[in-house]
Amino acid sequence: MNRITSRIDTGTTEFADNHAAYQALVATLRERQEFAISGGRGRQRSIERHLSRGKVLVRERIDLVTDNNTPFLEFSSLAAWGQYDDEVPGAGIVTGIGVVHGVPWVFVANDATVKGGSLVPMAIKKQVRAQDIALENGLGVIYLVDSGGAFLPLQDEIFPDKDHFGGGFYRQARMSAMGLPQLSVVLGPCTAGGAYVPALSDEVIMVEGIGRIFLGGPPIVKAALGEIVDQDELGGAVKHTRVSGVSDYLAQTEREAYGKLREICETTNQRRVDQRQSWLDWQPVEPPAYPAEDLYGIVSADDRIPFDATEIIARLVDGSRFAEFKPEWGESIVTGFARIHGHMVGVIANNGIIFSESALKAAHFIELCEQRRIPLLFLQNTSGYMVGSDSEAGGIAKNGAKMVAAVANATVPKYTVLIGGSYGAGNYGMCGRGFNPRFLFAWPNSRIATMAADTAETVLVDIRRAGMKGAETSEEELAEIARSIREQYETQSDPYHATSRMWDDGLIDPVHTRDALGLCLSLAARQDEPAAGPGIVYRM
Repeated sequence: MNRITSRIDTGTTEFADNHAAYQALVATLRERQEFAISGGRGRQRSIERHLSRGKVLVRERIDLVTDNNTPFLEFSSLAAWGQYDDEVPGAGIVTGIGVVHGVPWVFVANDATVKGGSLVPMAIKKQVRAQDIALENGLGVIYLVDSGGAFLPLQDEIFPDKDHFGGGFYRQARMSAMGLPQLSVVLGPCTAGGAYVPALSDEVIMVEGIGRIFLGGPPIVKAALGEIVDQDELGGAVKHTRVSGVSDYLAQTEREAYGKLREICETTNQRRVDQRQSWLDWQPVEPPAYPAEDLYGIVSADDRIPFDATEIIARLVDGSRFAEFKPEWGESIVTGFARIHGHMVGVIANNGIIFSESALKAAHFIELCEQRRIPLLFLQNTSGYMVGSDSEAGGIAKNGAKMVAAVANATVPKYTVLIGGSYGAGNYGMCGRGFNPRFLFAWPNSRIATMAADTAETVLVDIRRAGMKGAETSEEELAEIARSIREQYETQSDPYHATSRMWDDGLIDPVHTRDALGLCLSLAARQDEPAAGPGIVYRM
């Protein structure tokens, strides 16, 4: 593969201005992530109370389980941002991928310092998403349970629907049946529906004095039966390990429990992360030829000013080497082959609006990657498919649909990063959330909506104006309508609005993108080859 020759002059004022603006975005991201970890209204008192009970904080728990000096890829750290009066940072649950004895595991860990670990709707969504990641990537799941169960005031948003509380139990049972281990450490209350997380696990450890499991707690037992019983007598670790058999192992302390958990992990016979399969070609890792920090200066501070996707690719891929496919045609989409941390990928990146020829080029390239069993990486920065009479005459609707269908039918692993705008059907054609990429990350400059705020303002004001014919509407009223529409679209397309609702798997600093993708690709490398689909028939 040829090395990309960067055309970026890092000494210009424009580069410096972009770099400074992006550093401000990253500073905001880090500040909000720190809030999710340690902030929140009244959170400090909860943390102090948690520690006073001799309990360990949630991320330290994960550190005690995972191998030393290995990465932990946390999902959706800003889930629920701006929701629930900002009283449930991170949705009160930590999920991600960590390594135990060289084997990757998905972690689902309750944060008992956030509303006692009670599960709000976004927490359920976050847990179910983590289980789906485990299922698709062939990973076992470790549950560090410390939860008061469902947040009852919002029970209708948690309990009855397909991907509500029961969906997590369904996935847990299915994964266990498929041989993907489900392991639980009970570190606090598991009440009512929450009791089924450990009960459905393959092996369970309970910590004496803090771990408890019961379908109905002491108040419910008193109300239903008139029986007065304390928590440990009703469902403590000793009771469930030595009497009921719900728990398999009794630990005196958290640290003892994590030692036992690591011992169990070693016996599960799971494939290590470095046991690569022949279907996914791998070569020794070569760092990019250009520094990742350049990304700050390449991305335009003004999102209306485009930037060259090839310059982004040069700072993500091994050796900045890129075998471009159809470089002279359909130039608003860049396609080609590269390696990330040694793994071959097919890259599809936007250089703006998607024209008919770009859509056909992308569909053709997706077909090649499907035939060659090469994973796909989508780098989204587009306002969508081209409109206008010429485009319609050129078949943009059909050609765009061919690209969308190609993405939908591709069976190789797919990964998506929002590096800029993600608007309209361009989100679909570039493998947005609705097209089930294995992982979808976003940069803090990204935007996602049906259309940009400027466009929405023009379109919707014109529609309102047309609907008001014969009625008296002042320019002041129209200006207020325009302001309201712009404000709505700017708010709803904000990356923090998106990540709060888990339209992505997390906002990430651009300089961490290469390593995050490398970890994700290594998960596919340890699996057997995905079954190929019926094939794609959309050649030009």
